[in-house]
Amino acid sequence: MPRKAHLLLVDDDPNTLASLSRAFRLAGHEATVCDNAPRALELLRTEAFDLILSDVVMPGKSGIELLEDLKHAGVKTPIVLISGQANVEMAVKATKLGALDFLEKPLSTDKLLVTVENALRLARLEDENRELRHRLGKHELVGSGPAMKKLLAQIDRVAASETRVCILGETGTGKELVARAIHEKSPRHENAFITLNCAAVPAELIESELFGHEKGAFTGAAAKHVGKFEQAEGGTLFLDEIGDMPVSMQAKLLRVLEEGEVERVGGDKPIRVNVRVLVATHRNLEDLVKLNTFRRDLFHRIYVFPLVLPPLRERPDDFAELVSHFARQVAAQNGWKEKLFAPDAIAELRRYAWPGNVRELRNVVERLVLLSSEDSIAAADVRLVLPAEDSAAGSPASAAAGAVASGTLAERTEAFEKEVLLGEIRRHNFHMTNVARAMGLERSHLYKKCQQLGIDLQSLRKPD
Repeated sequence: MPRKAHLLLVDDDPNTLASLSRAFRLAGHEATVCDNAPRALELLRTEAFDLILSDVVMPGKSGIELLEDLKHAGVKTPIVLISGQANVEMAVKATKLGALDFLEKPLSTDKLLVTVENALRLARLEDENRELRHRLGKHELVGSGPAMKKLLAQIDRVAASETRVCILGETGTGKELVARAIHEKSPRHENAFITLNCAAVPAELIESELFGHEKGAFTGAAAKHVGKFEQAEGGTLFLDEIGDMPVSMQAKLLRVLEEGEVERVGGDKPIRVNVRVLVATHRNLEDLVKLNTFRRDLFHRIYVFPLVLPPLRERPDDFAELVSHFARQVAAQNGWKEKLFAPDAIAELRRYAWPGNVRELRNVVERLVLLSSEDSIAAADVRLVLPAEDSAAGSPASAAAGAVASGTLAERTEAFEKEVLLGEIRRHNFHMTNVARAMGLERSHLYKKCQQLGIDLQSLRKPD
């Protein structure tokens, strides 16, 4: 499934620009044209392009000089030079300056399209290599217990199809990892995997993020922006926390899923997209439908194959494997010596409730590896870093219940709410967006609740 590219064509011959742009558009690409190098530099300051094709001999600044300017400016966009007066010396100089290719006129349309496809493939491979180096195992599904075996079998079954998948699970269970696994096992794996967290984007910007916008579409739109759907062309778009998407946006998403077309904000024509959409949420979508905060028609469109991720407390057989994996990962990332976890340390970790699931376990392992001065980590070390209210005795709710054993019903209810909220705030390191998400509240409601309960966030914070 070839990916659409946004190309910049630079040539002082209007006939060449017209024929090339027509050929690229017929091939499904998007082309912006200009007739001189200075104008090309201006466009590159405000717009993102996948590839530049530039003539060498032009009035004023040549294609070789344009290439030199791009190199000095640190522009990474690949460039292909074309010339009707080519010679070996010119080609060698262009290659040394970093040109991806050097083509002679008259141009073969077929050869030019192959050059573009090769440039896109090379750019994608470089992006993947950078991502793999950055990830260093972060996005690997780990575990061989019954729950994980069942999940992996479901992933294998659904990955080969185009079925829409709704990934369900508590915060921190690895919903994005599952989406990536589905993509990597699918026929679309050679194309892009693009993500958008619907809860992390302001409501007024989510349409632009998904569908893109044209230059001048609204105040601050200084350049054209390609949205997530177009970025994911031929590949997979993962919409995390779909339950937090504004209702007005849900209607527009439904139309895209039904028609396979997007329209940029400020645009006047639909753009065909070929994208597999995967969604995830920690919320109960059926309850949201009943509350009229999630569209019933969209629910039926996305809820074709629900994949339920087990919380960490239901995966006791995976603890040793997960801890070993995270310990190796942390050591490799920081250049530290790998540390072993004693059996009693693993047993102590299993007794904890893990409200933050695998994400929380990874953070605890990193803390233990950092703090321990010994080669082996024991149960005593684990007890020092686990929150007391969430240890074997029970959850934060049980600790809160013990603190409100007397008083009127209203007093006990308020005290219970305060203890639970304090526990969540500390657990999420005062990251109020995460606290609000975990508690199922809007951020504004969360701050009001803290004020009502007399929780002073400033006095609670401790310096790092």
